[in-house]
Amino acid sequence: MMRLLSLTFVIATVLGSTAYAAPNTTNKVNLLDVYQFAVDNNADLAAAHADYQAQSERVPQARSGLLPQLGAGASNTSSRSKVDTNMGSQSTSRSAFVYQANLSQPLFRLDRWYQLQAAQATNEQSALELSAIEQNLILQSSEVYFSVLRAQDNLAASRAEESAFKRQFDLASERFDVGLSDKTDVLQAQAAYDAARANRMIAERMVADAFQAVITLTNMDLAALEGVKHSLPILAPTPNDATAWVNTATEQNLSLQAINYAVDAAQESVKQRKSGHAPTVDAIAQYQKGDNDGMGFINSGQGMPYRFNGKAEQSSIGLQLNIPLYTGGMTRSQVREGVYRLDQVEQMRESLRRSTVQDARNFHRAVNTDVEQVQALKQAIISSQSAVEATQIGYEVGTRNIVDVLDAQRVLYVAVRNYNNARYDYILNNLRLQQTAGTLSPDNLQALSQYLNPDYNPDNDFLPPDLDKEIEANLRRR
Repeated sequence: MMRLLSLTFVIATVLGSTAYAAPNTTNKVNLLDVYQFAVDNNADLAAAHADYQAQSERVPQARSGLLPQLGAGASNTSSRSKVDTNMGSQSTSRSAFVYQANLSQPLFRLDRWYQLQAAQATNEQSALELSAIEQNLILQSSEVYFSVLRAQDNLAASRAEESAFKRQFDLASERFDVGLSDKTDVLQAQAAYDAARANRMIAERMVADAFQAVITLTNMDLAALEGVKHSLPILAPTPNDATAWVNTATEQNLSLQAINYAVDAAQESVKQRKSGHAPTVDAIAQYQKGDNDGMGFINSGQGMPYRFNGKAEQSSIGLQLNIPLYTGGMTRSQVREGVYRLDQVEQMRESLRRSTVQDARNFHRAVNTDVEQVQALKQAIISSQSAVEATQIGYEVGTRNIVDVLDAQRVLYVAVRNYNNARYDYILNNLRLQQTAGTLSPDNLQALSQYLNPDYNPDNDFLPPDLDKEIEANLRRR
C-alpha cells in the first residue's frame, strides 16, 4: 500500500526556483511597534491634531466678545481755510494732534453668550472626533499588519500548491514515459501547474502591496513582521449578547458622542440667532487729549474763539443701549437657517446611531461566525488532505483519473486559504466590534501581542502544528 504522504511535504514543500524572496526575518517588528510608528509618523493623525488645535481656538475667540475691549488711537490733521472779506482774501492754516483711549464692557449680549456656549460644544465635539481618529489608527495599524500576514500565508499556500502541482506534473510525465497514462494526464497536470505558478506570482505582488500599505501608514520601511501563533484562542465575544454590545455602543461610541455635541452646538447656534432680536447694553468709557480745535472746541462759551492749537482733554463714561428694530429680514432668515442646520445634524445623528447599532450587531455576528469557521475550516483541511491521499491512491491503482487528483488538491488549498482568512477575519472583526462599542484601546493590541511569534515563518507555519497526526488519525477512523 502506498505510504501516507506527509502533509508538510505535500503542502509546505516550496519550489527553489521561484523568484519571490522571503522578507528578511531579522529585526522583525510586532503589532505594537507598527502602531507606535503610526502614532509617531502618520500624516493623517498629525493633520487631525493640527485641526483640533485650530478648532479649539474658537472658544477664546467667542469668549473675547464678553470681555472688555480696550483701544487707543491718535490723529494728526492739517487744514487750510480761505475767507473772502472786505479787506480781501484771508488764508489760515492749522494743524491738530489728538490721541484717545476707548474702553467698552459688554453688559448684556445674549448673542455672544450663546456663541460661547456653541463654541464650547464644538470644542468638545472636536476633541471626541480626534479621539475617534486616534482610535481608528489602532484599527488601521491592525488592518495593515494582519493584511501582511494574510498575504504571506496566502503566498505560502500558493507556493505549496505550485509545488504540489509540479510534483503531480512530474509524476504524470513519468507515468506517461513508462506507458501507464496517456498524454491527456500530462497536459491536465501541466495546465494545473501553470495556473498555480500564475497564482503564486499574484500572491507575491499582494505581499509587496501589503508591505507598501504599512510603509504608507508608518513612514517606516519594515522588512518583516511577527506572525500569529496558532495557539491564539478563538473565542466568542464577551459578553456574547448582541444587545449588550449595542447598548455599550450607543453610550460609548466616540463618533456618536461627538455628534451629540454637534447637536448641542447647533441648538446654541439657534439661540444665538434668535437673540439677534434682543437689545444690547454696553458700558463705555473714553478719554481724549490734544489740540482743542482737533477735538471740536472752536468757540468759548462767550463767543470768543479759542486760540488755535490750544490744549484740551476730555473724558466720558456711560451706558449704551441698542435695540434692533428692523434688519431687513436678516435675523429671521438666520434663525430659519439655524433651525434647518439643527434639523440636519439631528438627522445625521439618527443615521449614525442606526449605523452604529447595525455595526455592533453585524460585528458581533461576524465574530461568532468566525469562531465556527476557524474550527470548521481546520477540519476541512484535514478532510481535504485525507481526500487527496485517497484520490492519489485511487489514481495509482487506476480507479481515479488525474482530474480527480487535481480537483482534490485544489479543494485542499482552497480550504487552507479559507482557514487562514478566517483566523485573520476573527482578529479584525473583534477589533472592529471593540471600536464600534467605543472600547478599543492599545490594550487590545497588547493582548494580541502575547500570541505573536518572532520566529514565525509563513512557509512552515501557515498551517496548524501537528496537523499530520490529526490527518492520520482521521484516515484510521475511516
